[in-house]
Order: sequence, then C-alpha cells, then structure tokens
Amino acid sequence: MAPAPPPGWSPRRGEVYWVALDKRRPAVVLSVDTLNRHALDVCLVPITTAHRRRFSLRVPIQAAELGLKADSWAKCDQVTTIEKSLLVYPSVGRISRDTIQKIEGAVRTALGL
Repeated sequence: MAPAPPPGWSPRRGEVYWVALDKRRPAVVLSVDTLNRHALDVCLVPITTAHRRRFSLRVPIQAAELGLKADSWAKCDQVTTIEKSLLVYPSVGRISRDTIQKIEGAVRTALGL
C-alpha cells in the first residue's frame, strides 16, 4: 500500500503519478500549481508505452527521464481530470521543462487553442 501524502501536500505541474484510468498507468500533472493546491481535482495527461507513428499528438518521454521500464508517450489527445485523492503518492518523478513545453503545445493543438 502506498504511503499517505503529508498534510498540506499537493501535486505539482510536471510531476508523474500512477493513476487508475482505463488501466493503471502513469500520468503527468498538467494543471498549474496554484489550482492544484486549492482544487479537489487535478488535470492530467495519461502516459502510454504504445507508440503510434501516425499519431503526432503523442510526446515522447525517454524511460531514463522518469526511471520507467520503457520509452513512453504522453497522450496529449486524452487530457482528463480526476480527484487528487486518486493519485498514488509519492510521484514517480518529474518530467523536464522541455518535455512539459512539448506536451503543452500538443494539448493546445488537440484542443484547438
């Protein structure tokens, strides 16, 4: 069983947590830290190991960046929101600033922003 988060804890933008979505998978926090501190939910981008060459809205994440078992891709076309209590504490790690910027761009494209 995962440890309980400490009092006052909130997830931070760019951190990756295990979550139960369609299945148990890592997901990167997309919502901003101010919102994450005060809201009961958090906006996420799921991560997958299934590579789709023709899918340009998937941002690559090297396994070494997070200590994952395999290279993965952020599924920027599947932004979702869940309750913070469903995040498995502690985080897996934090993606790089460059990777979060690529995810932001792909999400903007996916949502037509």
